[in-house]
Amino acid sequence: MMTHRERFFATIARQEVDRPASWLGLPVPSALPKLFAHFGVDSVDALKRKIDDDVYPIPVPYHNPPTNDIGCSLAFAKSGEGGAQDERTLTAPGFFEDMTDPALVDTFPWPDPEEHIDFNEARRLAMEAPEDCARMGIMWAAHFQDACSAFGMENALLTMMIAPEMFRAVIDRITDFYIRCGEIFYEATKGYLDAVLIGNDFGSQNGLLVSPEELREYVFPGTKRLVDQAKSYGLKVVHHSCGAIHPIIDDLFDLGIDVIHPIQAKARDMQAEKLRADFGQKGCFFGGVDAQHLLVNGTPEEVEADVKRLKEIFPTGLILSPSHEAILPDINPANVEALFRAVHQ
Repeated sequence: MMTHRERFFATIARQEVDRPASWLGLPVPSALPKLFAHFGVDSVDALKRKIDDDVYPIPVPYHNPPTNDIGCSLAFAKSGEGGAQDERTLTAPGFFEDMTDPALVDTFPWPDPEEHIDFNEARRLAMEAPEDCARMGIMWAAHFQDACSAFGMENALLTMMIAPEMFRAVIDRITDFYIRCGEIFYEATKGYLDAVLIGNDFGSQNGLLVSPEELREYVFPGTKRLVDQAKSYGLKVVHHSCGAIHPIIDDLFDLGIDVIHPIQAKARDMQAEKLRADFGQKGCFFGGVDAQHLLVNGTPEEVEADVKRLKEIFPTGLILSPSHEAILPDINPANVEALFRAVHQ
């Protein structure tokens, strides 16, 4: 019988495993009462033990009330609707909305990561994580999404076309910020962390938000810096992107990414069979169990049948998990139980 950590690494290496590696994901607070009641537990740790989860997430302890979330560390939205950090949105006008001069990039009050990341707390969280689990830092470092927030999404994509040096200056400065966050977090957790989750949403349900060529020119250089930094600490890199990202999966693996998360099962060309045929010898995937429809409206029997199907397609090379890391309150806890029951069968 493999340990959780051994199973995680063997899955990434596409080696034989005793059963598929799996991950619950990150339940949102509003989903916890139903999950706790269904499983008869009173904490997320107890829930993870109950389902025999393989991956233990360690979030970057970034202190920026009220969110205390590194994913909301750059408050670009202007005041008004959607302007507060706890109402983070890509549709609000951003700080750089009307700017086209790259020299203005430092007029934004960029936060100092040292003032927000608690080095000692990061080390404590990593040291206290179960040693037999795969310990995965939750960094996000969503430099593309933050660049879209910096202008407001529509303005960001226009700026990419009409003032490319301005867009590049902003996304590079955002990447610099996350590189500094990584220096602090990775040093604090050195020797205790196995992997890190970074990423941006590049896709919609039916295609990419921008062309592959634009991603290669403006976005992937920053992604490469973030991947190389994590690799320098010996970490496996899990890259998140929702949506239909099939046209750039080769690019992501070529950047050194080990695992692509989360396989949005209902998005165009993201079927497990197609991914296994097209990329199964190149890298590993994460997710696959549809969280848009199946886990919400399906029966436990249907969930078990789908997990069995995924296990047949990917005997290894797939870490089974819901097709989005956030477990929302509309997901039926009985279906979560069925997912992990089928994983262990």
